[in-house]
Amino acid sequence: MMTDVTAIYNYVPINDSIASSGQPQREQFQAIKSAGFAVVLNLALASSEGAVTDEDAVVTELGMTYLHIPVDFANPTVADVQTFFGLMRGLQGRKVWVHCQVNARVSAFLYLYMRYELGLSDEDASGPVLNAWLPQMDDTWREFLALTKEQIS
Repeated sequence: MMTDVTAIYNYVPINDSIASSGQPQREQFQAIKSAGFAVVLNLALASSEGAVTDEDAVVTELGMTYLHIPVDFANPTVADVQTFFGLMRGLQGRKVWVHCQVNARVSAFLYLYMRYELGLSDEDASGPVLNAWLPQMDDTWREFLALTKEQIS
């Protein structure tokens, strides 16, 4: 049984209260809980490859809050990112684990959040997953990353 969050696929610590990853395996949610996270926010579709079908129950049975914004990878929307910003604002002060299937969606959402809400520079907001994805990113996601603070607010 894995007990170390660093073993979770594409794990990226963001700051003291936010971490991100690809889809955790069922038994890895205990490690997330043990690391002090209070909330799991899933941006993948329930039908995504490798999804834990009862993730909501697994997370809540461990005493954490489960939130889900099902983001269509082929069509991320301004409404999706507005919902994400609203949830993240409401969760300030709590440790939040944000994941999707491979941490691509999350890296894009967190980039915008860190730029516009946390005031980080472009370079500081771009994590390792986003930087690795950029060379092959399609126009849909390039346009998503180009959203302005005004478009999201």
